[in-house]
Amino acid sequence: MKIPFTPAVYENAARFTGRSPWEVSRDPELLHAGHRAAYLEYRHQPIAVGIDIYTLEAEAYGAVVEKPVGNGIPAVHEPLISTIEEAVGLPPFDPARDGRIAMVIAAGQRLKAEFPEADVRIPVAGPFSLAFNLRGINGLCEDVALLPEETARALMHLAENQGPFCRAVADAGLDIAFFESAAAPPILSPRQFRELELPALRRILEIAADCVGHPLPCIMGGNTYPILGELLSTGTTFLVSNPETDQRSFVEAVSRTHPHVKVRVNMESGIVAGSDMERIYREIDRILEFAGGRPNCLLGTGALPYETPPENVRLIREYLA
Repeated sequence: MKIPFTPAVYENAARFTGRSPWEVSRDPELLHAGHRAAYLEYRHQPIAVGIDIYTLEAEAYGAVVEKPVGNGIPAVHEPLISTIEEAVGLPPFDPARDGRIAMVIAAGQRLKAEFPEADVRIPVAGPFSLAFNLRGINGLCEDVALLPEETARALMHLAENQGPFCRAVADAGLDIAFFESAAAPPILSPRQFRELELPALRRILEIAADCVGHPLPCIMGGNTYPILGELLSTGTTFLVSNPETDQRSFVEAVSRTHPHVKVRVNMESGIVAGSDMERIYREIDRILEFAGGRPNCLLGTGALPYETPPENVRLIREYLA
């Protein structure tokens, strides 16, 4: 049985325009052109329309996304709020007016019209990743340790506030790509994840599923094996196993207890972007040894770095074939 291959294309789409991720992330024509050209090259599923996928909502709330040096990924450097309690007072942003969200949705609609067979999705961030950008990593980690009840309330409020965004995506005829990598251990311990994050995570996944009519993939980077049971308890039907975790044990556990859940096993991004073809072959073989032939397993790349040559992705496809 062949294993499906699905690269994750965000900032790498900018490479196809010859412009920087910053320029592409803020121009509707470049955003459409980059993801259009990437899809024609990779034929990947889904198309997640975005470059800096974790900053859309923070910018819509009023945070400043900074221009990076060269081909770096745009990011928020200065917190918008100075206390976690301020997050509870944030009203929902307007996806039709605030930030770049309307631009990204419009680009997704153009791609869906041109490629009706494609699974076109708009990035939606989970509550902890959103708090990460609004409060800053240092402040948020202090809040988790010193103000756990206030942090849990803030995360639930931010989850509820994602409702209008999710509805706007569904009303546009598109689907949702859900991301929550900031919440993975070691930033949160398994206990903190269970007590502070999990209720809000379940809530946002419930809101999003109600909008689009099906359970969502729960895409989370980092070492997620220690919280695998909690992730499966959300009802998601798609998880990611990253190089930072025990990928073999992850796949075996899901196959044993939740065989209907798809698992994308990610290759190391540095290897995928590199020039050593033998390292790429060895990385593929490493994953195929425990995931090849298993139902509902996919081979993935994680987020393709901007510098990844398209021919590397082509080589992976050819090797698997």
